[in-house]
Amino acid sequence: MKAARYYARGDIRIEDIPEPTVAPGTVGVDVAWCGICGTDLHEYGEGPIFIPPAGHPQPISGESAPVTLGHEMSGVVYALGEGVTDLAVGDHVVVEPYIIHDGVDTGPDSRDYHLSPDMNFIGLGGRGGGLGEKIAVKRRWVHKIADSIPLDQAALIEPLSVGYHAAERAGAKAGQTALVAGAGPIGLLTSAILKALGVTVIISEPSPLRRQKAIDSGVAQHVLDPRSDDVVATVRRLTGGHGADIGFECTSVQPALDTLVDALRPLGVLVIVAIWSHPASFDVQKIVLKELDVRGTIAYVNSHPPTIRLVEEGKVDLAPFITGRIGLDHLIDSGFETLIHHNETAVKILVSPSGRGL
Repeated sequence: MKAARYYARGDIRIEDIPEPTVAPGTVGVDVAWCGICGTDLHEYGEGPIFIPPAGHPQPISGESAPVTLGHEMSGVVYALGEGVTDLAVGDHVVVEPYIIHDGVDTGPDSRDYHLSPDMNFIGLGGRGGGLGEKIAVKRRWVHKIADSIPLDQAALIEPLSVGYHAAERAGAKAGQTALVAGAGPIGLLTSAILKALGVTVIISEPSPLRRQKAIDSGVAQHVLDPRSDDVVATVRRLTGGHGADIGFECTSVQPALDTLVDALRPLGVLVIVAIWSHPASFDVQKIVLKELDVRGTIAYVNSHPPTIRLVEEGKVDLAPFITGRIGLDHLIDSGFETLIHHNETAVKILVSPSGRGL
C-alpha cells in the first residue's frame, strides 16, 4: 500500500509498504481521509519534534524514522482483530491517535492519560498513520461515528476535539463571552465548539481572508481586525464594560497574548491553546490585579465522544473548514507547500491516501 513516510526534516517520501497486521485487540481501518495538521508542517520544516529520529526509538512504539505520517483520520473498518466484538466491518470510524503505555488508566473517567509519561501520537511516534492507505489501531482509540457524517468532514473531528478540550479547560458555559485570538484552523474549530455550547464568540484576526472564513462559517458573532479595531475597547463595549469571561490564545504571537490579558474581565480565564516554539511574557501585575486564571491545554482527553455527539446532532458544521482535497502524490506540492507559503488561503487540506475519495 502507499504511505507518506517521514525520514527527516524536509524529507517525506511516498513509498509502497506492507499492509498492517490486524492483531488481537486491534481494528483494521481503510483510511478515507486524513487532514494535514500544523504539527505535520512543523515536523517537515523544523523537525523532528514528536517524531523519533532514526536510531532513537520511541519508548512505547519502539519505532524511529522513517514513520508513516498522519493523525487526523477517518475511515471504514475492514477487519477486526480477535476479541473485538463491538464493531463491525463497514462501520465508519475516527481515530483518537494516542500512543500510551499499557497500564495507564484510559477509562472514561480519566482526565490525565494524555499527560502520561512518553505519550506520543499515532502518525508521529509510529504505529502507522492516516497518510497511509490502511492502519491497524488498538480498539480503545477507535470511535464509531454515524454514517450520516461524511467521511471527509469526519477527518476534522480530531482537531475539533482539541477545541472541545480547550473549552473544557476554560470551563466554558452558555451565556459567557469568549475572545478568541486567531482564526487559523484551531481558532476556528475552537470557536465552533464555543458557539455550539452557547458562548458568544468574538474573534480577533489580522488576516482578511481568515476573517472572512470566520464570518462565512458562522462560528463567531463578532469578528475584529486588531490592526484597525481597538479590540479591548470593543470587547468591553460588547460586554457592558466587564470584559470577556474567557480568552483563547490560538496564535503563539505576543501581541495577541497581551490583548487577551487586557480584554479579560476580573476573575477571567485565559487558555493557551497554541504551541509556542519560543518564550512568551506576561505583565504579571495585570494578572495579579485582575486575579486571572492562566491555563494550558494540550490535545484532548476523553473528548472525542462528546465532540462526535455535537457533530452528529448538527450543532457543528464542519463542511466550511475543508478548503482542499488532494491525493497522496500531491501531499507536498499541493498540501504542505500551500499550507506553509499560502496559509491564509487554506484552513484544512484533506488527503485521500488511496485516491478513492477524489
